[in-house]
Order: sequence, then structure tokens, then C-alpha cells
Amino acid sequence: MIPGSFDYHAPATLDEAIKLLGELGEDAKILAGGHSLIPMMKLRLAEPTNLVDINGLSDLNYIKEENGYLCIGAMTREATLETSDLVAEKYPILKDTSEVIADPLVRNMATVGGNIAHGDPANDHPATMVALGAEIVIKGPGGIFGNRERTIAIDDFFKGPLMTALEQNEILTELRIPMNDGKSGAAYKKLERKVGDYAIAGAAAALRFDGDNCTSAGIALTNVGPTPIRAMEAQDALVGTTVSQEDADKAAELAAAASQPVGDHRGSEEYKRAMVKTLTARAIMLAKERAEGGN
Repeated sequence: MIPGSFDYHAPATLDEAIKLLGELGEDAKILAGGHSLIPMMKLRLAEPTNLVDINGLSDLNYIKEENGYLCIGAMTREATLETSDLVAEKYPILKDTSEVIADPLVRNMATVGGNIAHGDPANDHPATMVALGAEIVIKGPGGIFGNRERTIAIDDFFKGPLMTALEQNEILTELRIPMNDGKSGAAYKKLERKVGDYAIAGAAAALRFDGDNCTSAGIALTNVGPTPIRAMEAQDALVGTTVSQEDADKAAELAAAASQPVGDHRGSEEYKRAMVKTLTARAIMLAKERAEGGN
């Protein structure tokens, strides 16, 4: 199908983009990678009368460590994340995630910020960011010196399917992930029907250790609920343990119990819960292996 008519805007700066969103109102949409918005427009599920293209905002394209965080600009392409030496060496869970999103053609344009801002529980980065305890940096109007910036904990960002804490006149500008320190590891596992498909289920695990004992754990699930699910009881079950296979299996059972899958063409509720259990256990054990120096 063909999208409805719309006016196109290409701001040269972030401030100009925010100003445009304020002036154009509720019928304006941000165009970044476009791989979620454009298909919806073609199906007339989204009919914005104005598109604000932020692809020209190159200052939102970066991956760097700064002030205790790994900072990822919202316009960073998935392909950039996938091929980053810094990510591969110190944050391989992000490589796990980016390389299973759609296909290489899509990843060349799709943005990390867009994957989060769309608020789709079937997207892969949301669960990864929940497990890692990320923060979302947002910029919008209203600051004393022009525009204001606010930071939201990832657990407070997702409000429901395709719903987030992002206001219409705000732009997600950065993702901040606490830097790895000491003995830690993280991993993401996903099951899909075919390469490039949305997940039947997915699981992210992030672990920190003091010696042999786990001191903190983050476990989050993809596409088995209205938002990415933080499996609290599963996390708690790992703290204080050595994260043996038995410990991982126990936590995986708790993660499966926390999932809220809906049966569809990808599988029944029972099947998806079983896959959550399997994927969570695998993600936990790979995270432990990485914490011990493995890849």
C-alpha cells in the first residue's frame, strides 16, 4: 500500500527538531531508521501529516565510555553497534542483540534509539537494556536556557505495547549503560522462526561477581508480555550463588513463570514459556562464562 500524504521536514540541529515537534503537534512523527514507522504508514496504521527526519543529526551517532557509562547516541546504526570493537570487547551482549535484529540491509539504517523509542516488546534492545540497568536520556522543550534534558531509568520508560514515557515533543538522544567494572558478564539469547523475524521469545542476562559469588543479576525477557519483562524473582535467586547450572535452571524456571506470553502463529503459551526457560538458562551460563573471561 501507499502511505497517506505528509509534509517532510529535515532539521539541521536537535534544537530545531524539538522546535518543529512542538509547532507541528500530535500529527508529527520522528523519522530515524524508519523500519518501524514506514511499514505502519504503508498499512495506514500510522498516518502522520508531518515527518521530522533526524537522520542529519550526526552528533547523535556515537559509542563512547564517559563518566562511568557506556554512552550510545540514539542515531547510532545497528550495523555500527554490531561492528564496534569496544562493544565486542567489553559489551558483547550488545553485539548479541544487534546481530539478530532483522537483516544486514535493515541494520545498515535501523537505529538503536529507534529500537527503544518505538516501545515494541518484540524488539530486542528493550530486554537487553532492562537487564543492563540502562538509563534513557531525553531532550525536549522547557529548559531555562532553551531545551531541557531528563534521564529516565529503563524500568520506568516502557508503559505498554508501543507506549513509552517519551512525550510527543521530546526526542530520545542517548542510552547510558553502567560501565563494566570488576568481574561481570552479560548475554542475550533469542529464538526466531527464521533469520530476521521477531522473537518467539528472548532472554537477556547480566551478572556481577565478587570472587565466585554473584552479587547482582539482571534478567529480562523479549516478546512474552506487553512490555519487556524484568524477571525479579529469577534475578534474586541468583544473588549469593556461584551460578551453577542448577542455579541457572532454577532461575530460568522463575523467569518462565514471570513471562506473560500470548499464543499466536509463532507458538502456544506453553511452548513460549518452555522457550523462555531454555533461553534464560543459556543466557545466564554464557554471561557467567564471559565474566570468567570467555567469549
